[in-house]
Amino acid sequence: MLEQPAFGRRLKALRLERGLTQAAVAEGGVSTGYLSRLESGARPPTARAVEFLAARLGVPVAAFEATSEPHSLAQIIAAVSSAPEEDRHPEALADVLAEALRAEPGADVALRWQGLWLLARLRSAEGRYEQERMLLEELVELNDRMGVAELSVRTRARLSRCAQTLGDNAAARAHALAAYQRAEGLGVADQVAVLQVLVSAEAEAGRLAEARGHADQWCALAEPLGGAAWVRALWASATVAIRQADYAAARDALENALRRADPREDLVLWLRLRLAAASLYLQVSPAATEQARAMLDEVAPVTELTGTELHRQQLVTLRAHLAFEEGRIEDARTLCARIDEAGLRLSFRDRVRFQALRGQLAILRGDVEEGTRTLNELAEQAQQALNVELAAEVWRGLARALADAYGSDDHDAASRPRAGTSR
Repeated sequence: MLEQPAFGRRLKALRLERGLTQAAVAEGGVSTGYLSRLESGARPPTARAVEFLAARLGVPVAAFEATSEPHSLAQIIAAVSSAPEEDRHPEALADVLAEALRAEPGADVALRWQGLWLLARLRSAEGRYEQERMLLEELVELNDRMGVAELSVRTRARLSRCAQTLGDNAAARAHALAAYQRAEGLGVADQVAVLQVLVSAEAEAGRLAEARGHADQWCALAEPLGGAAWVRALWASATVAIRQADYAAARDALENALRRADPREDLVLWLRLRLAAASLYLQVSPAATEQARAMLDEVAPVTELTGTELHRQQLVTLRAHLAFEEGRIEDARTLCARIDEAGLRLSFRDRVRFQALRGQLAILRGDVEEGTRTLNELAEQAQQALNVELAAEVWRGLARALADAYGSDDHDAASRPRAGTSR
């Protein structure tokens, strides 16, 4: 009999291959909690449990022995791709697929490409962006061997997005430009997808005029498509406009996107757009705190029910930013304390903004030296990432925090709303 954690991996692979949920397998014999611990390797299996599980899965008990025939990469890819929605836990699925890829390093190129592509998506959903980046870089090499233009463009577009999330804006723009150059002559959907990452990469690199031009090109292509494609284009246009301090244009594009986003068509996009809208409302001058609060209140139940850990972190950090802008300093501190920085899954920009908030809170607490050092380091990081606009935002926050700290007898300034905001 296989020992843990090998037994758990075999059990999960068999279950996923049959498209079964944990509840379906456990019914009538074991609890779902016990089954989950078996699959994770946290509990050793009993002989009785093995017999029950073998019967439920329609396999002999020998399937759990070390000499059992291993599952092929193709079988694992099919099993992971078809896993029931209610059982799509990225970490568990990714581990099963990663093991299958390691077991078949010499698999057919097209099959390996499919497995790596799927695994990269799962690692992204987990927030493991460094692992995602390595997988996508291997995919770029496979693309060069396969010579399929569409796959080359799509992989480079995703690699650009991943690099940007990690704060490597120079690489993000280089990958996006490479995808843009290769996208000529491809379908509208591929061109739209490439413009999406190119606009974002240019904006993060401080090339706002170029980003605005490509955002206009993206909107022109996406408007006839309607639906989610048009919503994403409007969202990007609003983001670039805000960074150019064109708040009127930003509000128009953002509110147009919010009206058009349909949760029945794409619930995840609807959720992400409202989180992004709350963030943008807090970045305009003066901060639109009432609109930001409305967005967060609307999206909170959906985030708790169906959101990922990344979405939940975004919700908590945005609530902290909102509390800070409204002068509820202790609430902001409490919310920040809920986030374990060691497990942060935020993008580079959101991570810098969150850590900058903590630096401002430190200054208001009286730790002026510590907070000032933190904010200066963050601004330097943003500059090194070619994000001058983000660096300027951090320095403005430093100046405001110092003014508040030295302009009040109470370092916390907890009773005063932030400048330009309302309670």
